[in-house]
Amino acid sequence: MRPSFSLALVLLVGCVRKEPVLEELAEKALSTLDGEIVLEGLSDEVEVLRDRWGIPHLYAKSVEDLFFAQGFVVAQDRLWQMEVWRRWSEGRMAELIGEEGFAHDRLVRMLQFRGPFDETELTSYHPDADRILSAYVRGINAYLAHASSSLPIEFQLTGIAPEPWKKETVLLRARVGMVVDDALSELRLARAVAELGAEEANRREKPDPYRALFVPEGLEPALVTETAEAALDGDLYGEFPRPELLPEFRGSRSENTGARESSPGSNNWAVRPELTATGKGFMVDDPHREVSLPPHRYMIHLTAPGWNVIGATESTIPGVIRGHNGRIAWGRTASGSDQTDVFLEKLNPDNSDEVFYRGAWEPLKVLTEEIRVKGEDAPRRVEFRVSRHGPVFHADEERGVAYALRSRLQEPGTAEYLGGLRLNQAESVERCLEESAYLKSPPTNLVCADADGNVGWTIAALSPRRRGWDGRLPVPGTGELEWDGFRDDLPRTMNPSEGFLATANNNTHPPDFEPPLFFSSGAPRYRRYERIRELLASGSGFTSDVMRRILNDSLNTEAVELRPWFEGWVAGSEPVERARKAVLSWDGVMKKDNAAAAIYYEWRRGVDVNALTTEEVEGGLARAIEALSSSQGPDESGWRWGRIHRSDFPHPLVSDFDVPSVERDGGAGTVNATGAVYRLVTDFSDLDRSLAIIAPGQSGQPGSPYYDNLLEMWVRGEMFELPYTREAVEKTTSHRLVLKPVGSNTRGMRR
Repeated sequence: MRPSFSLALVLLVGCVRKEPVLEELAEKALSTLDGEIVLEGLSDEVEVLRDRWGIPHLYAKSVEDLFFAQGFVVAQDRLWQMEVWRRWSEGRMAELIGEEGFAHDRLVRMLQFRGPFDETELTSYHPDADRILSAYVRGINAYLAHASSSLPIEFQLTGIAPEPWKKETVLLRARVGMVVDDALSELRLARAVAELGAEEANRREKPDPYRALFVPEGLEPALVTETAEAALDGDLYGEFPRPELLPEFRGSRSENTGARESSPGSNNWAVRPELTATGKGFMVDDPHREVSLPPHRYMIHLTAPGWNVIGATESTIPGVIRGHNGRIAWGRTASGSDQTDVFLEKLNPDNSDEVFYRGAWEPLKVLTEEIRVKGEDAPRRVEFRVSRHGPVFHADEERGVAYALRSRLQEPGTAEYLGGLRLNQAESVERCLEESAYLKSPPTNLVCADADGNVGWTIAALSPRRRGWDGRLPVPGTGELEWDGFRDDLPRTMNPSEGFLATANNNTHPPDFEPPLFFSSGAPRYRRYERIRELLASGSGFTSDVMRRILNDSLNTEAVELRPWFEGWVAGSEPVERARKAVLSWDGVMKKDNAAAAIYYEWRRGVDVNALTTEEVEGGLARAIEALSSSQGPDESGWRWGRIHRSDFPHPLVSDFDVPSVERDGGAGTVNATGAVYRLVTDFSDLDRSLAIIAPGQSGQPGSPYYDNLLEMWVRGEMFELPYTREAVEKTTSHRLVLKPVGSNTRGMRR
């Protein structure tokens, strides 16, 4: 192992026999990065060149071999992450973690897509999706067979055995949280309407874009109860499950779950050639997710006849979901699109398994599932009832109503991000925007750029067409209000006169766009978007390094705007006066070693900026000092923003493999948000000089040279040059692995 990967050698106490130290177990389980491996299922050799950063570049002679190799290689680095994802998405967490996973499993099983897994489903992602997915899962399963005698350390710690994959595994709809949140917002707004009336409920909701709130015809808001909301409880919201360790390893159990994400959101932008120093364009992708070990994204380069694409995917998704192919580059930020509706079904008072639809009673479909729970001998049997509108998540027989949820989860072609396969081979911005119709989930702001200097944007989402209501409130399920297909009028634009396009989870509705695709609550201020626009609109002659500096921009624009509240008065106590002067003289940049940034953060947490007075500002500073004295000690010289704004990288099971916490610049409200773990700047003037980063590293295997090798670079705001041409890849290659079909000649096969 490399010297910088330091792990305490822990002797396991209380074991019947002396166990190997965890570090040794992890090292023995490391995947082979050099040499040759013979695998059943390949038709020809595939070269896997890992560059000095740990990014694998795959060279295959056929599409099937390419995606077989991708499945194998990703499993080499991320098998534990993949196994947890698949069980999470199948609704099988209770069998790993016990009772606390049951509600999650029940919710996921209730909402899951049940097919058919036919041509309509598959070709939505790519015309060759059947071949691609089949090859990908064969590659994963080939790794399971290859590594069966020495599985990654997490499997050894828990005794869990990875299971073979199927095409349907890749097509699981993983995140139910967004759908649940949409449904809950409808229920809560309905209850507010019942209590306050539509006008007052809407005023408090502060919808963006602002529209009057109309109660759908036939809806009785008073029917909606708090009990219905509770029925949607169960999503673990990204909490990484922590299965129990085998008895001999329990002394090494980690309870560290990491710092909470404090600045979700993503950024992307594209710059046309007239604004650059090179005369060629840039595409910048900056998606934010929870900081985790390993990261959510996985970087890879895929080359075969008709394919030459590089960027990031997730470990469970074939292809590249964001990146470039030499001709186009694309990035995505989360966009709103209301893809969920609650239907209130009228129950038959004489038969609660029937609901009223267009003048007649019709039966609910009844489905049965078995959920295994760790520690229980027999599986729990659960029943789900399904109406024509979707699964019933709550039935209130006293009020004669059942709540059914219709969402994208039940629609074909909505496996998350998988539609990005079509962009892997697109050759122009026009084609990128056309293919966006297949990027159905999750809803995103898709920004594209091409080698000819064009830039484009669209909202990519499967957005239902509603007749008679706007989706903000539940509707009766009696047939008068229904989805009428899906919208084909989503907004898009190309080559704006200002020379750039940018999004940052802002409201991207054009001013005259009706009806809106979604409504944000609270009329938020989109400060990241405003700051990116300011930086792009104020300059020209942009270089890739300027793009990198914008990514790392840590100016808190709200702090700058509120600075006048700290001038023109003197505090009544010396400590508060020192704090006032510190904030007043501060430039507003959230630097990790800055005390004023910490003071401002604590001050801002305790005041209402819409009701400020000098007295409230002074009182807020006193409270900030008290908070910092408690959390960072009474010595003001030791206060700094980085002690609040840090990223933790706990191993999902044992503390021995934690990556050290790091203090960070930026944070909530700044372009340089906390979750910016993967970034890519595509430079069309020289693709080999495109910049990238992924933290803390590519591999999820403790002891790998690529487990945390990029952490320090990431903390400093640096990025590495991502090689694309074969010549550049060869110059940066650190490991060379050849995957060979059975029957081919080998030169010293290695595991």
